[in-house]
Amino acid sequence: MKHGLRAALLTVLLLLPAAARAAVSVTISPRYAQLVLGATQQFDVTVTGTSNHDVVWLVNGTKGGSFAAGKVTTDGLYTAPPKLPKPAIATVTAISKADPSVRATATVTLLKQASTGQTYYVATAGNDNAAGTINAPWKTIQHAADAAAAGDTVQVRQGIYNEHVTFHISGSTAKGPITFQSYPGETATLDGTGLTIPQHQWGLLTFNSVSYVIAQGFEVRNFTTASTKDAPIGIFVTGSGLGVQIVNNYVHDITTTAAATPSNCASNAFGIEVYGTKSPAATDGIAISGNEIAHLKTGCSETLSLDGNVTNWAIVENIIHDNDNIAIGAIGFEKVCLDPAYDQARAGVIRGNTVYNITSYGNPDYGKQYAADGIYVDGGTNIIIEQNLIHNVDLGIEVASEHKGHTSSFITARNNVIYNGNSAGISIGGYDNKRGGTDHVVMVGNTLYNNDTKKTGSGEFQIQFNATNNTFQNNIVYAGAQNLLVHDFTTSTPDPATLDNNLYFSSGPAAKAKFVFHHATYTGYAAYRSATGQDSHSPAFTDPQFVSIAGLNFDIAAGSPARGAGAVLGANVVGASDIAGNKRVAGGKVTIGAYQQ
Repeated sequence: MKHGLRAALLTVLLLLPAAARAAVSVTISPRYAQLVLGATQQFDVTVTGTSNHDVVWLVNGTKGGSFAAGKVTTDGLYTAPPKLPKPAIATVTAISKADPSVRATATVTLLKQASTGQTYYVATAGNDNAAGTINAPWKTIQHAADAAAAGDTVQVRQGIYNEHVTFHISGSTAKGPITFQSYPGETATLDGTGLTIPQHQWGLLTFNSVSYVIAQGFEVRNFTTASTKDAPIGIFVTGSGLGVQIVNNYVHDITTTAAATPSNCASNAFGIEVYGTKSPAATDGIAISGNEIAHLKTGCSETLSLDGNVTNWAIVENIIHDNDNIAIGAIGFEKVCLDPAYDQARAGVIRGNTVYNITSYGNPDYGKQYAADGIYVDGGTNIIIEQNLIHNVDLGIEVASEHKGHTSSFITARNNVIYNGNSAGISIGGYDNKRGGTDHVVMVGNTLYNNDTKKTGSGEFQIQFNATNNTFQNNIVYAGAQNLLVHDFTTSTPDPATLDNNLYFSSGPAAKAKFVFHHATYTGYAAYRSATGQDSHSPAFTDPQFVSIAGLNFDIAAGSPARGAGAVLGANVVGASDIAGNKRVAGGKVTIGAYQQ
């Protein structure tokens, strides 16, 4: 694989500079709920740091929600949808009206009918020969995993549990999932200090070919190796199964210190890893929501990734930061599933995640390379990447394939904000001519600002090898001092992408703005358009008028030339909502960039 101060789980402070981040905060309660179809749940918020306590409510990133995901009122009453989606979750988000860059999110597990099982308890002072009641709890989480049945809930009391836990019993749609969670108001910690790594690759929490099992609200930490033969994993899903959910966990300090160099890329560790190893049965309907994954040393591997036969999945509303390789990966063609017809993560969504401080520079497997992506699709297909905030990473979003003759295909990256990256903001195509490529990728309505700060020569939007049938449209591209806006440096394909309706600007001199297309370099916007025929409907090279660059607020002012200047491509392309949950098509018009209003 290429595999180029803890953030608050309750509150995401999206765009404020560090000095201002204590001003406004939002918390939501409860942070997790289970609801049957059509049932309601009242969510409450607390807004501090401002006299304006009003919030805007979203469901799955859309203001007020939708028929498919459920709806929420202006005072936080959520109603579950009438039909079970796949995966069977919804996210409910409250955004501060005083500062729209501040929000908090809860996750809802959706059920066809109420669970019918028992509630059991685990505590560090318990006894595995006890009854498992609140007054006579079990001692180990593994004992609970061996004893629980479909519909049961296991509440784990606060404390440190130095054990591997493997789930091997499934829940069901008839009786309900098996839910393992920290006791309300407490945090149970699974600590890997001193533990070995079974089968050379295993998790502190492992879902081994199970269905309808939920892990919610745990701290998972301190699992490490010094051997290139071993790969520690915080949370591991392997085999096949339906409806697994990983919600609101804090995974940190999963590390490898094994000897490695950029020439062998030999060490591996993962925060959360999903391996769909079987076929035709897939790992189907998995949801990874509301987790924080931080301070990992993953070597040649990823912080959070899905690989092999994984379908109908969602990676939503996670906070991923301060790791030394790729934050989120969706991967194919690695022979994780031995049947090549199924060996591809597909039919998924990566939405609403906040990703920052991700770099491979100094990682022994990479040396002095800026190769770690915020989001990396490596051989995946039919994936939507939307409403993510990505900053201070190496590459913001990369869509490619590392395997010759294969592509990442039919990917849509829309309504994302990517800023202050070390290398490219968005990159498509294989990283050399011996790799695969990118086919039918749509990049629409994104905002790119001041990427390639390390002057790698990648620019804001980069096109590499073996790119075909791709579209780059309705994006704001604002280059920093490096002044390189588009970088198509290869002639490996005659027509790698169509670019149009984009708004370009730079903090450098306009006359020296650089565009590279099909290996030819053009200085100045007019020269690029005239020679290539690209961006023929794009507006003039002009300032998009961000609300506050100093405040890292990339919404646009009322007089911005981006307003209403985008191509109306249909909701299935541009998405239902912008990054803030507003309707993406308003008054029959679409605004260029990630913000509609």
